[in-house]
Amino acid sequence: MSEDKIKIKGENGELALDFPADMPFSEIMEELERKLDSGTGFFLRGTVVRVPRNHFAKESLAAVQELFRTHGLICRPAKPEPAAPLPSLPREEQPAVAKTQQEADTQELQRMLVVDKTLRGGQAVETEGSVIVFGNVNPGAQITAGGSVDVRGTCRGVVHAGAAGDSTAFIIADHLMPTQIRIANYVARPPDDLEDSDKAERAYVKDGQIVIEPIER
Repeated sequence: MSEDKIKIKGENGELALDFPADMPFSEIMEELERKLDSGTGFFLRGTVVRVPRNHFAKESLAAVQELFRTHGLICRPAKPEPAAPLPSLPREEQPAVAKTQQEADTQELQRMLVVDKTLRGGQAVETEGSVIVFGNVNPGAQITAGGSVDVRGTCRGVVHAGAAGDSTAFIIADHLMPTQIRIANYVARPPDDLEDSDKAERAYVKDGQIVIEPIER
């Protein structure tokens, strides 16, 4: 099974799954579980993940939603095509519980910044939450995040995770070749003989220093 069959994309502040229409359900579940396990701790609770609408039978959709729920994520079918707007209830008649849940979901999503493009030299991203980049981080680009950073591409810029002092934050990239990485107050530079790895890598703090290890996406 190809590691690239299931792709995660940024879409309107949410995440969307894309995979071949003929991919067997057992393979979908196997690869989803592997991807979620490799990213444990990155996707914040309440992150909404959309799956293709009407792709799964009722029982299969329930299994997918349960898998995401165990990782603290909200799995929902993709939104239907826009239809004619229906009359809305007056503000005072809207259910208070539903409104409170919607506001909570919005606050969680605002904590994770989705960057759906390559960051070029001179560009900078700064946020109090985590960052996921669907593209490369080129030399001269910089990311500063209060949480963790996930680059779905090659990272050659400067990345600072846990900028507010969170030493449990981490940095993941498909190809981790940064100019400099920082996690909380720890700083590391790549070795002079750094080679392009064929595996994604994760940088985190262990025993008072930043270590980098290969991971499976």
